Amino acid sequence: MNLLGSREVARIAIQMSLTKSRSEENALKEECLKNGIRTVAVDYGGDFINSINKIIERAVVAAKREGVIQDSHAEEGAVAGATREAVSQIMPKAIGLSVGGKIAIARYHDHVSVAFFFGIGLLHLNELAIGLGHRPI
Repeated sequence: MNLLGSREVARIAIQMSLTKSRSEENALKEECLKNGIRTVAVDYGGDFINSINKIIERAVVAAKREGVIQDSHAEEGAVAGATREAVSQIMPKAIGLSVGGKIAIARYHDHVSVAFFFGIGLLHLNELAIGLGHRPI
């Protein structure tokens, strides 16, 4: 059995955040599950500063809802910490602007990664950013 490390789990989280449609997302999710990798992705949009807590909360809730993590402080904390790290990476570009895109989480054994692919800006004048965080559980 080929054990995956943090780099591979992070790569999958990024791929999941880049999916263009629910059907593409579900196909990747099924493919990952065959290899023992649990994933989830959720769309998100809103004013960045007012959304930081909601982004973290949404990631934790989605991970629990889809069975990526269990209902425990350690697993919730790992997702929250990885999400906070991803948020901090896009913060310099996003302060004062709106964000919209996808939050994705991938987990394999004790590795959990959270990735964002967000458009940042106003109207159609967007900058793009990927944020990535990883935590062991």
